[in-house]
Amino acid sequence: MRPLETVQRNASLFTTNAVFIGRSLRHSLRNVEALLMAIMLPIMLMLLFTYIFGGALDPTGNYVNYVVPGIILLCAGFGSSSTAVDVATDMTNGIIDRFRTMPIRAASVITGHVAASVVRNVLATCIVILVALLVGFEPSANVLEWLAAFGLIVLFILTFTWLFAAIGLVTGSPSAASGYGFALLFLPYLSSAFVPTHTMPSWIQGVANHQPITPVIETLRALLAGAPVGDNGWIALLWCAGLLLLALVWSAAAFRKKSGRR
Repeated sequence: MRPLETVQRNASLFTTNAVFIGRSLRHSLRNVEALLMAIMLPIMLMLLFTYIFGGALDPTGNYVNYVVPGIILLCAGFGSSSTAVDVATDMTNGIIDRFRTMPIRAASVITGHVAASVVRNVLATCIVILVALLVGFEPSANVLEWLAAFGLIVLFILTFTWLFAAIGLVTGSPSAASGYGFALLFLPYLSSAFVPTHTMPSWIQGVANHQPITPVIETLRALLAGAPVGDNGWIALLWCAGLLLLALVWSAAAFRKKSGRR
């Protein structure tokens, strides 16, 4: 009698990604405190700038319409930063080695973290927008402009989530990933998120005008106000596309280096 032959088949890419996305979503639902903080911090900043600083920055009372686009991107960036910690945790606790013994693509664990983070951050951003409407935000965008604004927000979230995933892959511990990732969260403060860049010192204006956050904020601000986007639109798309490509290549190279062929 011929011995039975065992054929091991790798799970499909779709199935593997679906499993890891579900895993990351379940982890997100269990970590309620992190989800609440990702929502509450931008809301508190929006209320702070609107009701405390808004009168001094814009006596006409229209400051809320200026600051909300910046708060939206700040919310997206803050929510994405947790991806670095989640990825670093998986890379340092030995679970990747366990995944490599299974007939699956271990790299899908990173895709799972990114996809779950995008879903989580889109939800948080929608909540922030609803709160902004309650505190006096009055957008003038039509349906197409709202769709374009939403698409830009999702692209921004996806881009920065992959950047944070790459940071999580190259750092040696979750605490280091948190520290390095936190540095990216300063970019909105060095942009036109809270004040026009021309009001800044001249040596800071160069940084504020030539970093990725400013054109994205100005594009989002113009879309929500129903105003012409101008050159900021294609500049924002180029920044996001370039950073997303960089993050994908960086993540792939870092994962191969740390965990082998899968």
